[in-house]
Amino acid sequence: MELSDKVALITGSTGGIGAETARLMAAAGAEVVVSGRNLGRGAATVRSITDAGGRARFVAADLTDPTAIRHLAEEAGDVDVLVNNAAIFPGAATLDQAPDALDEALAANVRAPYLLTAALAPAMIAKGSGSIVNVSTMAARIGLPGLSVYSATKAALESLTRTWAAEFSPAGVRVNTVAPGPTRTDMVLATVGEEGAEQFAKTTVLGRLANPREIAEVILFLASDRASYLTGATIAADAGRTAV
Repeated sequence: MELSDKVALITGSTGGIGAETARLMAAAGAEVVVSGRNLGRGAATVRSITDAGGRARFVAADLTDPTAIRHLAEEAGDVDVLVNNAAIFPGAATLDQAPDALDEALAANVRAPYLLTAALAPAMIAKGSGSIVNVSTMAARIGLPGLSVYSATKAALESLTRTWAAEFSPAGVRVNTVAPGPTRTDMVLATVGEEGAEQFAKTTVLGRLANPREIAEVILFLASDRASYLTGATIAADAGRTAV
């Protein structure tokens, strides 16, 4: 299996794209560290993996808290794959955006992956191998009303991908981004509703929402040796929305 003997930490993996990524990586042979804020959802993700014969454990972490980030890094230990997937999605017009929500999104979506990567990358560099996959959004590349904060934080994450690739890849650590389009996740449906999500999906070339597993497959590819010549890249998994 392509991730045999690898350890993968996936933030925000108690549901949606993160949980599907955890299941796929476990099926590919990795020992998966599931992380998120909800203990019940984390336990359910771990159970879905272990019931299928995989290896997984849960580490609770609120990524708006730097102390929790340090604890997560310590508990995860040396990892071969880091997926920075967790994010806060504050949907509001710029003139209505609450400053507290802005600060929280910056903490979770930019500071957390920055601190976690800084904590875990040294061991990858020492081994001369590793893969970091950041999860962005198509909204980082196109203007969408009401997503000023979310899109800005994800654009920052894409910029970090390029910088980290320049800094880490000479030592054998690849860093890439997946930028999903509209995906059927609880977060999306809670924000825009079923009808809103379907209307959004119609703006893509394929005209439909992604299943979280479709995005997880791209993340798995980037984490694996099949993507051994890819670093510093942002892969648009958005049904052609940003291309056409």
